Amino acid sequence: MAASATATPHYVRIAESLMRQMQRGVLRTGERAPSLRQLSLQERVSVTTALQSYMWLENRGYLEARPRSGFFVRQPFANEIPEPQFEPGGVREGPPGMDEIFEDVFRTANDPTCIGFGAGCASPELLPARRLNLNLKRIVHRDPLHSSRYDFPPGAEQLRRQIARRVSHIESGASPGDIVVTDGALESVGLGLRAAAKPGDAVAVESPTYFGVLANITAAGMKIVEIPTHPQEGMDLNALESAIRKHRIKACVTMPNCHNPLGYVLPDDHKRALADLAGRANVAVIEDDVYGDLAAGAVRPRTVKSFDNKGLVILCSSFSKTLPPGYRVGWIMAGRFRAEVERLKFVTTVASNSLAQRVVADFLESGGYDRHVKRLRNSIALQVGSVRRAIARYFPDGTRISRPAGGLLLWVEMPPGTDSLKLYRAALAERITILPGPVFCCGNRYRNYVRINCCHTWSEVYERALVKLGRLAGDCRTHSG
Repeated sequence: MAASATATPHYVRIAESLMRQMQRGVLRTGERAPSLRQLSLQERVSVTTALQSYMWLENRGYLEARPRSGFFVRQPFANEIPEPQFEPGGVREGPPGMDEIFEDVFRTANDPTCIGFGAGCASPELLPARRLNLNLKRIVHRDPLHSSRYDFPPGAEQLRRQIARRVSHIESGASPGDIVVTDGALESVGLGLRAAAKPGDAVAVESPTYFGVLANITAAGMKIVEIPTHPQEGMDLNALESAIRKHRIKACVTMPNCHNPLGYVLPDDHKRALADLAGRANVAVIEDDVYGDLAAGAVRPRTVKSFDNKGLVILCSSFSKTLPPGYRVGWIMAGRFRAEVERLKFVTTVASNSLAQRVVADFLESGGYDRHVKRLRNSIALQVGSVRRAIARYFPDGTRISRPAGGLLLWVEMPPGTDSLKLYRAALAERITILPGPVFCCGNRYRNYVRINCCHTWSEVYERALVKLGRLAGDCRTHSG
């Protein structure tokens, strides 16, 4: 369903062996699992491989990490709250869905009277605004002429150097010259699309996927081809390979780390298989890694780009999910398409904001970003858990909820017959915003799904809003399912 036939990675085999021990009661709920060093000696593998095994189990709910105490066996998530089911279907071609909903989302995003479960960004109190403001003041004092000239593409060298240092951990050999600064990840995706394909070309996407991707493809005059995507295992690569032949796919847009809206982080063997397929078929892969820094676990997950040997993978990201989104600092690493991306950036927006680039670069250089992201990941993970439990408690029986491996979004499958568009409108009348399933696909599917943003610090206000949403969901049944 996911990757083409490849050998099961060693860390997965170790994890599955431990999982069977848990199922037989050899390792019981609440017990401490062997230390990483013990496991590495026992299995004759590196500590890194042992850690990968534990992360695999942690992402599936079989283990929980406790600070300074190690890993402990827990009741699997699947036994507590069921996850959304896979809707196989076939490869589909068509235009995106509900554009009219976006006006409401943007209009209400900054409305203090609304409780926003719609827009996918972190709560302001979780972001380092004060520290960035201090950086800004120092820059203005030290260099009053900071914005007196354009930072033409590829962008400010200080920022590109810091990004390249970070990317080098997952993409060996990255240099500042490989990076082009953009106004957020969505601009990066748009530039990548226009560099790799032309109007009328077919572009493959996951289904469901982020609505901004669908809008970008349509705005570029390209055709959308949806590939069936599993809620935990990602895009069906066999279906993608068939679609490449049938539809003459020129590019594929994917989000393998903290997928929006499904939340999964794909294993390395799937990422490698996608890079290999792209190389064989000479198809560009536009990889949206905007939530990658928010992945759970001690090790930042690798990208598809890290397995790219032919320069066909275009890596896109930004700091809009970890720093205040108004800075609009993104970047793209475009491989063989770099020169064209740089040209398109210039003819589209000339340059990105110079002061914002300097502020973010200083924060990265100081080490403050890494400390902040570590705290942010922990805070968001707690909030996601709180919202997930509340939805399970207050929504109608039969509701299924994603178990994200990072990020701040939940994909909620309500019982058959529940109309998410009707729920969206009823919630908006109560000053609560959500996103209904049909905006994440072409046509009118995922009618009984919604996406919930968990960015807000947990409080009685948000709990009451979820109680109300659950009640409204029960009222929004069509009784046809």
